[in-house]
Amino acid sequence: MTLRVAADIGGTFTDLVFFNEVSGEIGVAKALTTPRAFADGVMDTIAVGEVELRDVGYFIHGTTIVINAITERKGVKTALVTTAGFRDVLEIGRGNRPDLYNMRFEKPRPFVPRRWRFEVRERIDRDGRVLQPLRDQDLDAVVTRCRRDGIQAIAICLLHAYANPAHEEACATYLRHHLPEVAITSSHDITREWREYERSSTTVLNAYVQPIVETYLGHLETALGGGGLSGDLYVMQSNGGTTTFNAARHRPIYLIESGPVAGVIGAAMVGQLSEQPNIISMDIGGTTAKCSLIEDGQPKAST
Repeated sequence: MTLRVAADIGGTFTDLVFFNEVSGEIGVAKALTTPRAFADGVMDTIAVGEVELRDVGYFIHGTTIVINAITERKGVKTALVTTAGFRDVLEIGRGNRPDLYNMRFEKPRPFVPRRWRFEVRERIDRDGRVLQPLRDQDLDAVVTRCRRDGIQAIAICLLHAYANPAHEEACATYLRHHLPEVAITSSHDITREWREYERSSTTVLNAYVQPIVETYLGHLETALGGGGLSGDLYVMQSNGGTTTFNAARHRPIYLIESGPVAGVIGAAMVGQLSEQPNIISMDIGGTTAKCSLIEDGQPKAST
């Protein structure tokens, strides 16, 4: 297996680059993105590039599926389970006004409507000590309502779960047992950041796109395997690193800048080769446009 292959799905085009580790040959291919079945676009580029999948030992994938689903609000029907008294964290946010002097400014709508934000009685303090046990009877009402309303994903974000995830784990186990067809995301498994809005928002967005990403990666893995690929499959993460397909299915929010970040790293490399350490990279896709500042050859990373 001598080939290393990289494929990137954008809003309009799907691109592929392959590298032969023996001959040093580099090849590229491009095909239209296929929104109804994204994996088809990737397979089309493989056909255009005449890549023999049996020769591929390493496959890395960049995608804007997560950021596009969030930007276009095309995720699944999602609910939130949180500690009593914290139902409106998503609505309150940070309390800031980005457009200070705009009297008509309206905050973006939360990704979970208030009717699907459920409170449960429990309390863990900041040191992880249980002050009030989780009540299973509160979860019975959540199960009934989610089943009735056709909820497809549930985000669980309980107070101070970063210090002690026991209640979130019990909640997730209970919901998975009674709603096996629903995707469940627990905040402690996604981010242990201590600010409630940031943690709640990140958990909700992970749940919002998880069924979409799980279905997509499943189809792509099946298509690649059916074509003869038996090498390793990886996805680009927002931090510039990679993760396996299996891990990405569980934590798709880590892929929110999957496609764009690869472009930034590529721009930094072009800068190094041309001895230009300070660069502004601009990436205009079919759905979103991204800009990044590279100083002294290094892209800046932040939370």
